[in-house]
Amino acid sequence: MVEQYKLPFATERFFISDLTNQPVSAMIKMKYMPKKIKLAILFGGKSAEHEISIKSAKNIYNALNKKKYFPYLFWISKSGEWYLCKDSIFSLEDINNNSARQYLISRAGFLPGGKGSVFLEKGKNKKIKVDAVFPILHGPFGEDGSIQGLLRISDIPFVGSGVLGSAVGMDKDVMKRLLIQAGLPVGKYLAIRKNDTANIKRIEKFLGWPIFVKPASLGSSVGISKASGKNELVKAMKLAFQYDNKIVLEKFLEGREIECAVLGNEKAKASLPGEIKVYSDFYSYKTKYLDEKSSELVYPAKLSQGLIKKIQTLAVRTFKTLECEGLSRVDFFLKKDGSIFVNEINTMPGFTSISMYPKLMELMGYDNSVLIDNLIELAFSRYKREKRISIRGK
Repeated sequence: MVEQYKLPFATERFFISDLTNQPVSAMIKMKYMPKKIKLAILFGGKSAEHEISIKSAKNIYNALNKKKYFPYLFWISKSGEWYLCKDSIFSLEDINNNSARQYLISRAGFLPGGKGSVFLEKGKNKKIKVDAVFPILHGPFGEDGSIQGLLRISDIPFVGSGVLGSAVGMDKDVMKRLLIQAGLPVGKYLAIRKNDTANIKRIEKFLGWPIFVKPASLGSSVGISKASGKNELVKAMKLAFQYDNKIVLEKFLEGREIECAVLGNEKAKASLPGEIKVYSDFYSYKTKYLDEKSSELVYPAKLSQGLIKKIQTLAVRTFKTLECEGLSRVDFFLKKDGSIFVNEINTMPGFTSISMYPKLMELMGYDNSVLIDNLIELAFSRYKREKRISIRGK
């Protein structure tokens, strides 16, 4: 399934599988590939998932083949300032304290139409240039189309979904509506905005108990609660509204929690599925990142070949329905009767040492270094495709 090829910019051989969106012969002939890629890694951000983004970025930086890439690290503070920083910033336990200042080189900003030009506030060189961007940002202001729009306007290749795929993948309400329209299996849910009047009796009748309450546009299980009655529901909604102006209320689906990684552009392929075994009430932020004893990642999941194929097919269909590209992780509920429901998609899944996406891709022969190579290639490939479309319109 996996073959080795020599690329013009590489100093050593690495894997390119059939997960790419072009024939390998075309990939080899790409003239836009620089010999050593100057890669900007964006991390941090204004989202509640700021700390997870930092951990993901550190893992990516450590896995990056420095013979192929010259990394530029850009930390985005919780208040939204962009800084070019030293790689030693990853030695800090908390980047957001005052001691981080000594690791910051300069305030920075991408230039619209600049083809990778980045202006710096300080230093001898007021401008640097990068070839591609890895925006390892989770949640609002990073995974919702905001950064993707900026990078597209800046005319630079970037990893992950574009503006549309990122935006619809981030909003759980819009995402579910599109999946339902496409005929994909989705559990019952309701969306409520902050100024709406919530009819508890109607909610109870439609969804039953318990009910999961989530911010519409946030990941990493932030702000999620499980409510088993009216008082708990009111409290859970209040918490979720602290993170978003729209929340979703979901019917409880008892079953196994299955996740599947997807890689590619037009010709995306799915990994073997993995399973999250939760030993607490549900897969909360604490369960996911702070209490390693309360959950277990099983990869690959113990499933029949028929279920594996069905989950992989649903994962790719979800990916394509939501106009995603590059990478995503699709989450499912598998009930005892064998029925499968799409829970959600994550268009920029975590890359931490305990994250499911890189672990699933490793099962497919992609260690983190090889996976990054493929993601960068997919970014260049989409960039070339989009440039070809814009030229045609002249």
